[in-house]
Amino acid sequence: MDKLPVSLEHMRTFVRIAERGSLSAVARELNVGQSTVSRHLQELEEAVGVPLLSRTTRRVTLTDEGSRYHANCVQILRLVEQAGDEARATRSAAAGTVRLSCTAAFGILHVTRLIFAFQDRHPEIAVDLSLTDERIDLVREGVDIALRLAPLADSAMKLRALGHSHRILVASPDYLARHGAPATPEALAGHEAIRMSNVAGSEMLSVQAPDGTRHQVPFVGRFRANHGLAVREAVLAGRGIAASHHWLVDDLVSSGRLVPLLPGYTLRSVPLSMLIVPERAGIVRVRLLIDDLVAQIGRLPGITPHAT
Repeated sequence: MDKLPVSLEHMRTFVRIAERGSLSAVARELNVGQSTVSRHLQELEEAVGVPLLSRTTRRVTLTDEGSRYHANCVQILRLVEQAGDEARATRSAAAGTVRLSCTAAFGILHVTRLIFAFQDRHPEIAVDLSLTDERIDLVREGVDIALRLAPLADSAMKLRALGHSHRILVASPDYLARHGAPATPEALAGHEAIRMSNVAGSEMLSVQAPDGTRHQVPFVGRFRANHGLAVREAVLAGRGIAASHHWLVDDLVSSGRLVPLLPGYTLRSVPLSMLIVPERAGIVRVRLLIDDLVAQIGRLPGITPHAT
């Protein structure tokens, strides 16, 4: 009896199920019915002759045979994609979709504009931008590249240090007219602080004096948010003082709508890094976006590029 044919579409569906751990999640991702995803998986298992996934009521996991088959499928699909890239390269035009994840406020205020300029130069490359401040599994979410503002632990991803994001203390003229400006780091304890709720340790602020002395001061208040744009709006509305990334408020400071505080004092900067899925790094369109972002991000306000 002849074996059933195995299509690349079936392989892609299987790989995404294995990485997402959910048939329904893959159905939503592919914009198809869950019955279609189930059928692809069933037909693939019939074609290879072994069960590839173990199903429970909550999750699907790879069998031993499925784990080996998944690794081979990833390699096959990568080769198919690279072959397409090389064929397109003969007409000097990269094409296809790159999936980029980025810290939310940074992505909205700055990275979107970098992507627009990139696409003007490469009109056949689509970019799918996902904005989140949460740590995500790049492979599971189908992401090629991620930009992250935070110290990063060891990862299976390729890590490229882009530089550091500098922070400043800012408040609105209205807030300062009502409460006065702090003259020393210790005076911050008597002010309303606007903080990011998803940044560990933000209730204490480390401030370095011009002579190098470091001050640890309480930094608390009645408003916290888990999104940088909400912090931006709160400080602009005169709700308190924020320890903000320079790129988040640069335009407001330049226009005089916000005022920098404690000149000469500095806050700890935050590492800015790029995570890259190793298997995707060699794809032409992914590499083009990586190189473009590396070149452009270091020019943004408050970003000190990583020394090369």
